[in-house]
Amino acid sequence: MNSAKSKTGIGFFYGLLVVLTVIFIFPIVLVFINSFKSRLYVSTVPFEFPVGKMFVGLENYINGLTTSGFFLSFLRSVWVSIASVALIILCTSMTAWFIVRVKNKFTKGLYYVFVFSMIVPFQMVMYTMTFMVTSLAFDNVVGIVLVYLGFGAGLSVFMFTGFVKAVPMEIEEAATIDGCSPLQTFFLVVFPMLKPTAITVAILNAMWVWNDYLLPYLILGSDHKTVPVAIQLAMQGAYGSTDYGGFMAMLVVSIIPIIVFYVCSQKYIIKGVIAGAVKG
Repeated sequence: MNSAKSKTGIGFFYGLLVVLTVIFIFPIVLVFINSFKSRLYVSTVPFEFPVGKMFVGLENYINGLTTSGFFLSFLRSVWVSIASVALIILCTSMTAWFIVRVKNKFTKGLYYVFVFSMIVPFQMVMYTMTFMVTSLAFDNVVGIVLVYLGFGAGLSVFMFTGFVKAVPMEIEEAATIDGCSPLQTFFLVVFPMLKPTAITVAILNAMWVWNDYLLPYLILGSDHKTVPVAIQLAMQGAYGSTDYGGFMAMLVVSIIPIIVFYVCSQKYIIKGVIAGAVKG
């Protein structure tokens, strides 16, 4: 009797997972299908497969990539995402190591500052942030990387701190005895052990930076567009003349990099999150 109930419960659970998977994947499939239709059929028959007159091949992708400087926006997003994620991982991992190993009132207060920054809504500080960024001449593709470091530091330090606490102190002491400086100890001994958490932090921040619209729009504006801003501006065409086929193609191209990155690194997500949460 209990076995039958258990099988029923497992079947219901997997059925629920299948339904949720379909719900989440359906919009992506719909965008992909409509990226091969002409603009007329995208708006009139969005749920049908592109066959016959509806199918336009790669025309939408060619038009979308050449519209509103999308290719340059794509390269700009790649640079901002890679540079921001690399800087976040480097700086926050070293900060977390310092907080854990140097235990005093300053590091304790510093840790709580990072934790508190996680609960502050971006909308609360965006106007002040925009004024300061402009005043410091950070309103460019290099300055925005530093801004992302500031906003991404809270969660990243929190996750790294939890994992660093599990690193045995004896390993670092052995490295010191062997003649390693503090920086050599971190980069040669500690940082390689942080790989699961580092990859998790990289995935979370890469998805955030790549998909972010508001921060690049406030700092870079429409002169130095990233992918989300370029897509939004392409959608704001003249009334009735928006190329929805090209718009769908732009969405597909913007989705592919982050999906590939996620699929290649997904096995580290649960491991890194559990390590950072439980061991902390």
